[in-house]
Amino acid sequence: MALISLALSNSAPMIAEAQDAATPILGRSESAWTSTVVAEGLDYPWDIVLGGERLILTEKAGSVVTVAGGELQRHTLETSHPLRTEGGAGLLGIALAPDFASSGRAFFYYSYVASSGPANRVVSAVFDGGAWRETGILIDGIPGHRLYNGGRIAIGPDGHLYVTTGWTENYDLPQDPDSMAGKILRVTLDGAVPADNPFPGSKVYSYGHRNPQGLAWSPAGELFVSEHGQSALDEINRVEPGGNYGWPEIQGDETRDGMKAPFAHSGRSTWAQSGIAFAGEELLVAALQGKGLYVLDGANRSLKPVFETGERYRQVLPVGSDLFVITTNRSPRGQGASNDSLIRLSPAG
Repeated sequence: MALISLALSNSAPMIAEAQDAATPILGRSESAWTSTVVAEGLDYPWDIVLGGERLILTEKAGSVVTVAGGELQRHTLETSHPLRTEGGAGLLGIALAPDFASSGRAFFYYSYVASSGPANRVVSAVFDGGAWRETGILIDGIPGHRLYNGGRIAIGPDGHLYVTTGWTENYDLPQDPDSMAGKILRVTLDGAVPADNPFPGSKVYSYGHRNPQGLAWSPAGELFVSEHGQSALDEINRVEPGGNYGWPEIQGDETRDGMKAPFAHSGRSTWAQSGIAFAGEELLVAALQGKGLYVLDGANRSLKPVFETGERYRQVLPVGSDLFVITTNRSPRGQGASNDSLIRLSPAG
């Protein structure tokens, strides 16, 4: 166990009261928020979830970080294969099992080297109070890449596990129904194919994706996915089972029979959005290139700024009335320390 630099606000509890649904985030000025650095000195954090009163983060190099009770602890995830951590690969997404409070069970997405080359997998793991240990493999052999691995995982309202995968810079794979690259996958919490998946016997839920890094469900149960475009035209997609989202055949406002256009896209600008989350009816978007937190303006199919600090925002987690964000300030193409933070945004006043 290792402790790293920690700064906790003394002016507010770690977990705030429920968000006031009558106060929408869209339209608030940046001055409506107070920013507090909860923890600093993080090393390329990639995902964040809430486990009871604990915030649990992944770090790309293989650590699972817990923030609770004024203390920060870091444990290594013990895996069956060594992690592959070059570029944007490594320990990426985390999802807690519904019975996490009693079982200590969670799911992780990580990169490794298979006999066929770079790959990714989804595993189950258990925290026993002293260490995280891999206990089983749910999905194996997801094609990997130095940069394009997808990596977000989340349990949907239906109780199944959803997984985003990257296209691996292979133009054939996103449209190949037999490949797991460039897809949204859907499996049971045991790794089996649900009987109602759109393609019988297949883990594929949707296809034609480039590098999706965000998953979130609206209160109405609609699945939204964020993904990076080639050099612009970053997308927010509203995903339907069996849908083809076009990559690499179409992007932006282009159309083709049998392919779905994005709900919103960045045009010639670049958001490089990563994690997304709903706060009530509003979709929040953490942006890397956009260097800030944004909210989707559904009426205009565009993103509007919520808070900007000049840092690359990787993921957002609404908790009560607060919004927690993690930064990833080093590009996956860069070298050296990332020097990242966990930041809490609280309503001012």
